[in-house]
Amino acid sequence: MKILILGINGFIGNSLAGRILGETDWDVYGMDIRDDKLEKCRGNERFHFVEGDICINREWIEYHVKKCDVVVPLVAIATPMTYVREPLRVFELDFEANLKIVRDCVRYGKRLVFPSTSEVYGMSPDKEFDEDESPLVVGPIQKQRWIYSASKQLLDRVIWAYGFQEALQFTLFRPFNWIGPKLDDLTVLPEKEGSSRVVTQFISSLIHGLPIQLVDGGTQRRCFTSIDDGIDCLIKILKNEENRCDGQIFNIGNPKNELTIKELAHRLRGIFLKHSSHDPSSQVSDIVETSSGTFYGNGYQDIDRRVPSIRKAREILGWEPRIDVDTALRLTVEYYLDTKAKID
Repeated sequence: MKILILGINGFIGNSLAGRILGETDWDVYGMDIRDDKLEKCRGNERFHFVEGDICINREWIEYHVKKCDVVVPLVAIATPMTYVREPLRVFELDFEANLKIVRDCVRYGKRLVFPSTSEVYGMSPDKEFDEDESPLVVGPIQKQRWIYSASKQLLDRVIWAYGFQEALQFTLFRPFNWIGPKLDDLTVLPEKEGSSRVVTQFISSLIHGLPIQLVDGGTQRRCFTSIDDGIDCLIKILKNEENRCDGQIFNIGNPKNELTIKELAHRLRGIFLKHSSHDPSSQVSDIVETSSGTFYGNGYQDIDRRVPSIRKAREILGWEPRIDVDTALRLTVEYYLDTKAKID
């Protein structure tokens, strides 16, 4: 099998490529604007990489869609600060650029495994979000934070429509707060506050001795999922035994790993302080509160709770997350501290 991964240097892409090359005989073709996270893939005869941009290198993408069996487009902007400050950029990349890839898959009859997002559920009132039943609820237009959720949801619907009308073979998957090594690039932080996901934002604050800022008190609840568990599930989706994944949407998350953002901050700080590289004489980050308006701007609106139902993944794929939240957080913190120690 030949797999095309666009955005292969990203958090999910590099982990997925490494796992495929290590555990299968599949060929991996990848594109990204950087390759600094792909050290484990380089030198493998089944790994083929080109540096490029999905908005520019259209001919290369179309050729490789034709050449490969499965297409996994992972390029997207997924940081709330960008939703608020540059909503058009989010729409143009996350929807418009990816729509062209979807249509290439339709044109050439290729299987599409597409990353939806837990954000499509928005402010759904359900206690657990069900892929096939939960309502998808977003806020008012002037809260541009929702452009990411709305762009992803519309693309989900377009992909589903192509499956319904033109027999596109597809699977959608919805990651719930995946964490682990290589989650974000900390070299841009803390200068660009809010430019990464919450776990790496907090880790960056700890490394630089800056306050950890809890937006609106940090009462929001999230379920954190180890990247290793997530990739386990993705591999099962790619294998697609007996075509059981065709036309399906899967939540990939760990309902047992639920924390408030405030609890997350305290656990990360505790792991940081216990690490061997920590200097006891250095300044320890305070945990402080700030408003969403101050941190993100007036276009932001939050989601109180986000818990996945993983019934379908259990029943159809036989998948179960294994890694508890403290282990997942520790491995994430240790990666960044160990990386920093090597640089220093």
